[in-house]
Amino acid sequence: MDVEPQQATAADAPAIHALRRSLEEWMAARGIDQWPVGSVPAERIGAQVADGQWWVVRDDAGLLGSVRVIGTDPEYWGDDDAPALYVHGLMVDRRASGTGLGRALVEWAGERARAAGVTWLRLDHRASNPHLDDVYRAWGFEPVGVTDRPGFEVVLMQRAVGQEP
Repeated sequence: MDVEPQQATAADAPAIHALRRSLEEWMAARGIDQWPVGSVPAERIGAQVADGQWWVVRDDAGLLGSVRVIGTDPEYWGDDDAPALYVHGLMVDRRASGTGLGRALVEWAGERARAAGVTWLRLDHRASNPHLDDVYRAWGFEPVGVTDRPGFEVVLMQRAVGQEP
């Protein structure tokens, strides 16, 4: 699947937040430990959108998917200064589940990383979510560490830019 995400605008911030909340609630209802309900305030997403960090894919029904791409991630990766791009907030509306949109967004981020001349494409997931570990490994990512967060651990994963599974 080829995608051409558009940079999110202030008008997209409420929809990004709503998608996040719907996925938080969907995971909570299924006992999936990834994003606790209400863990990201709308104001934080709005500030990240204003900073140019979010990209979106829309269809006729609205927001279909989104991804946040950043150049540094000291919150999870610390003071690591390796040349990398970081993927966060990868979300696909449930109506597009199974279509390959999530992977397409990650591959798009990989192309941005290649164009930026960085070495690594990085992402993470809660250690208590083995499903995401399997998905990300299938996409060519390897675990390179674990970081402690208040109340949970996060698995740090990366793949070399240009590397595909």
